[in-house]
Amino acid sequence: MTTASTPSRAAIVASAQESIARGSKSFSAASRLFDRTTRERAWLLYAWCRACDDLADGQDHGHDMARVDDAPARLALIRTLTDRALAGEWVGVPAFDALRIVCEETDMPRRFVDDVIAGFALDADEWRPRSTNDLMQYCYHVAGAVGCMMAVVMGVAPDDEATLDRACDLGLAFQLANIARDIEEDDRAGRCYLPEEWLVEMDMPPGQHMKPPFRSRLTVLARRLADRAAAHEESARVGTGKLAFRPAWAVLSAAGIYGDIARKVAKRGDHAWDHRVTTSKAEKAGFIARAWIDAARRHRLAKLPRSPDLWTRPR
Repeated sequence: MTTASTPSRAAIVASAQESIARGSKSFSAASRLFDRTTRERAWLLYAWCRACDDLADGQDHGHDMARVDDAPARLALIRTLTDRALAGEWVGVPAFDALRIVCEETDMPRRFVDDVIAGFALDADEWRPRSTNDLMQYCYHVAGAVGCMMAVVMGVAPDDEATLDRACDLGLAFQLANIARDIEEDDRAGRCYLPEEWLVEMDMPPGQHMKPPFRSRLTVLARRLADRAAAHEESARVGTGKLAFRPAWAVLSAAGIYGDIARKVAKRGDHAWDHRVTTSKAEKAGFIARAWIDAARRHRLAKLPRSPDLWTRPR
């Protein structure tokens, strides 16, 4: 119930819609394929994720990331506002009130929310991955867990672990694509998500990977990220066999649009970071059209087993 001093659901949804429109044209486009209720809940979840990410990284809707000097305080604020929202309070910050609404409406498991915040804690601690497993653990916390949350938003039962694994795969694919695309941007902010083992393997001194002499070696690692993203994307596509048509259409559209980022990074080779990789409106439209066909055929994929070679989220 709202009062004169609390916001209406419609107002929070409108704020969330503005957030996704500013923060991610790709996710915004894919979200419009959901039915109205699911679409609004997807916007609400996105708003919380975007606000936490911006707060943790000193960004504005995902842009202009910069090193922050008070990371522990920012993390503490994220936790405090999130705890208040999950306790049923109206926080007075639209993005956190959005989390309150979507969790109440979907019976969202608290563990996924905590897992996402654990990802922000890793960045606050200036954590860096040493191994491939470390990298995948990070990708789970900042994106795979969000994939699980989105699956619940789309009606997947919180105890349907097999389908949640597929949803997690999509989040992992997105984050691996992000890391490949943003290697140069992350470096400017003093971050590197390439595992130390990979850098050692390529004889690249930590912190020097963006230097011109190492560009061809960096390209090898970016393509490795893109290959991993493609494998998890393919697994996620299989998971759409458990979804209704419209959610499956939205998921497959997002997979195509975002998967295109990793593919372009790999294709550009040494020039992948000369200009930020993007997907045009025409390309987005093409992926959405192809996804409609794939969604209509999704049930053919439902029984395909998930590859045992893929990294699997912690439980």
